[in-house]
Amino acid sequence: MDQNELLIFVKKIRRNLHEIPELGFDLPKTSRYVKEVLVSLSYDPIPVAQTGWVVHIEGEVEEAVAFRADMDGLPVHEETNVDYLSKHPGRMHACGHDGHMAMLLGFAKLLKEKEKPYYSVVLLFQPAEEGPGGAKVVLEEGILQRLKVKRIYGFHLYPGLSEGIFGLCSGPFMARNGEFDVEILGKSAHAGLPQEGLDALVAGSAILNGVSEIRTKRIAPLSPGIIHIGKFTGGTARNIVAGSALLEGTIRAFDKGAYEEMKQGIRRLVDGIAYISSCKITLTIRDFYPEVRNSPRLVKEVCKLLKEEEYSILSPLLLAEDFSFYQEEMDGVFMFLGTGNDALGYSHSLHHESFNFREEVLLKGIALYEKILFR
Repeated sequence: MDQNELLIFVKKIRRNLHEIPELGFDLPKTSRYVKEVLVSLSYDPIPVAQTGWVVHIEGEVEEAVAFRADMDGLPVHEETNVDYLSKHPGRMHACGHDGHMAMLLGFAKLLKEKEKPYYSVVLLFQPAEEGPGGAKVVLEEGILQRLKVKRIYGFHLYPGLSEGIFGLCSGPFMARNGEFDVEILGKSAHAGLPQEGLDALVAGSAILNGVSEIRTKRIAPLSPGIIHIGKFTGGTARNIVAGSALLEGTIRAFDKGAYEEMKQGIRRLVDGIAYISSCKITLTIRDFYPEVRNSPRLVKEVCKLLKEEEYSILSPLLLAEDFSFYQEEMDGVFMFLGTGNDALGYSHSLHHESFNFREEVLLKGIALYEKILFR
């Protein structure tokens, strides 16, 4: 396929999608647009996970390889100066999912001009990556199992790498993650009569200080992970003993054992502080995504498809991605595709209100998908 023709195609799609960012599973415009493009390419998309789509392309054998693009945007007010600015105030494709969809739709167009592949192909457009986790719903609906998917690949655009460079990591790549809330109910009193109250801020401070000990004393030094409280609120006035407080935190680890140990640690800490302080303390923990764990065999195969200067081997990151749910069921590789370009000002981080990239980089991703399928 002519590369200029393909670039025009993906650039138009990316910019159209960039104008209509939507959140979670609530993607009516995005879903309709993706379906229209697929139908225009003579595909018959199958609905999945409320607003997502699956395309199945028969190969020489039934066993299938899947390629996934996420679809949702973020609750961010866009601050770029592009002429395809978000038309939805307070919402933006600040994480590059518009590019991911354009890349996969470009791959769909390319496949129409290729010979029948050996393996069957599944193109997966998945909602709700940013939350609450559309990948889990896709798996629960069973469509990947019915289509005999045995391997899955996915990209994420990443400004931390130079434009066009692929980022790969064998084994654990992103963290298992969850969050917790600690609600403290004490007893208000005048600051001059503290013995009549139960200070929720003092209890909260003890928990805040104790959390750091969980990581350093309960987890092996070489087992990466973090438990962190990022928000602590409480009290009503300077001369009143605080009757309530709330702490909000996150837990992240590459190892399930370390993750569970940190959860147990915060439970023990909260129970101890509740006993000492006589405050009523409620702990709520919400588990989110498993760790992204790339197949070493598949990563090695991908590296062989690239020149040495085309990729970088990355260290694991304490970020999170619901692509990990797929990897609990099958082998998979989640990769970065660099978009960093300081000369053009494309250096803003993911989720930044000014995040942007050159659409030319999407052709690199399409080309690698083609190599993976037809290697």
